[in-house]
Amino acid sequence: MPRVPILLALLAGAPAFAQAPAGDGRVLGHFGYGDIPAEELAAAPDGFAIGQPCRVRREVLPDLARLLDAARADPATGGSLRGLSCHRSIARQTGVFARGGEGNAADRAISVAPPGHSEHTTGYAIDFAVRPSPNCPDAEACMAATAPARWLVANAARFGFEQSFPAGNKQGVKWEPWHWRWVGTSPSAPGAARARFVFAAARGRFAANPAVADPLVVRVESQPPVPVTAAPPPAKKGKRRR
Repeated sequence: MPRVPILLALLAGAPAFAQAPAGDGRVLGHFGYGDIPAEELAAAPDGFAIGQPCRVRREVLPDLARLLDAARADPATGGSLRGLSCHRSIARQTGVFARGGEGNAADRAISVAPPGHSEHTTGYAIDFAVRPSPNCPDAEACMAATAPARWLVANAARFGFEQSFPAGNKQGVKWEPWHWRWVGTSPSAPGAARARFVFAAARGRFAANPAVADPLVVRVESQPPVPVTAAPPPAKKGKRRR
């Protein structure tokens, strides 16, 4: 059965969602992604998850572990990067979308992907969080101004992660400085070809920023992480929805 009828069945009772995909296959601004078998998922490193268990595709784990080790080694960042949300099944995303706020489906889709259209379903996406909390863990600008978040901007691409929904993205999705997808450090990295195939449409139409830039991998891969020492700029508070 095509994705749209499945999605409509999951969202029975929400007639505002009933619309055909855009010309590039998106529904309410989001590309479609299928769920994955449980055996392709593995638990993230101990102590990383907050609340819900964090499970990602097995091929993500080596780069995630290296990223966390490098972040812990930076005095400004320490061990404060944690995982708030990792793989989410389509069934779970249905509930997340339903709780995505007031208004019709199109309004909610600015902040949270409809089921069957979330990068989390692929097992390649992680929502990072900062703990201890900077007193505004659910605000975009405040999260982005923390030392761990700025460390991710400076270093995450070295470990194969890129920010899917940067500020002002033309995809029309809310800025999510916490949301990073794994595509591998290079096309030849183990598992990277499959990840890049899954995200080919999204990467081709709406560039991530920061993004994994393959021509730079050879030059930066052996370099130490960029330290984060500057004081963060003042930040505005805003509501976060995943």
